[in-house]
Amino acid sequence: MRDFFKGLRMFGQGLGILLSKPRLLLIGALPAIITTALLIGGLVTLFFSLDELAALITPFADTWSEGARNVLRIAASVVLFASGLMLGSFLFSALTLAIGGPFYETIAEKVEDDLGGVPDAVDLGFFTLLGLGIADTFRLLLRSLLFTVPLFFAGFIPVFGQFVVPVLIALVTSWFLALELIGVPFYRRGMALKERRDLLRKRRMLGFGLGLPAALLCMIPILGIIVMPVAFVGGVLVARELLGLSSTAPARA
Repeated sequence: MRDFFKGLRMFGQGLGILLSKPRLLLIGALPAIITTALLIGGLVTLFFSLDELAALITPFADTWSEGARNVLRIAASVVLFASGLMLGSFLFSALTLAIGGPFYETIAEKVEDDLGGVPDAVDLGFFTLLGLGIADTFRLLLRSLLFTVPLFFAGFIPVFGQFVVPVLIALVTSWFLALELIGVPFYRRGMALKERRDLLRKRRMLGFGLGLPAALLCMIPILGIIVMPVAFVGGVLVARELLGLSSTAPARA
């Protein structure tokens, strides 16, 4: 659990760094504001469509007694909305990082300069960074479906589906979110998704420590505006930890 608490601490350090540099906080909030507006609209639409969607995916319950049918469809609604929140949380980070690529590269550069810099950093243009972000997001989305689709159907299991599945969904979301959050520091070093995934697998709990609070807090859309840049700076610190670099500023003469 030491790595888990270290990840939590680095998430908290991200807040401290941004509070000491309000300009970076404003830069990081801009793409999150755009993404939040888009996702709130999607979640509101989903919420008001739950009854119809639950009936659509459970047509076999039409002939059941009213009580049994209502219980099943309430459970289906819970699973649908939980899945929407999970997907929204993942898409929030993906869309925010895609939209705000140049913004977050600026933040990463400023943060890492204070920590000793990145020798021979790769100069990433706007379209290069956007392309890398979209490609990696697509790959991570496909991988996440390997977990989320079985969890969706497991959500129909009484008790297990209402209590255990949401916990598993949160863990899956936090893992893929952590992979997103540490992306830019690896891009700046010319390192691909596979390399950062392999490094994070060796210290999974560090990733959960970063991704879990970010995933849970990002489920509150308005709060996500602040959480996203904070989590990103925490991701810079986690990336440096995975690469064996210091996450504290060097002493100045």
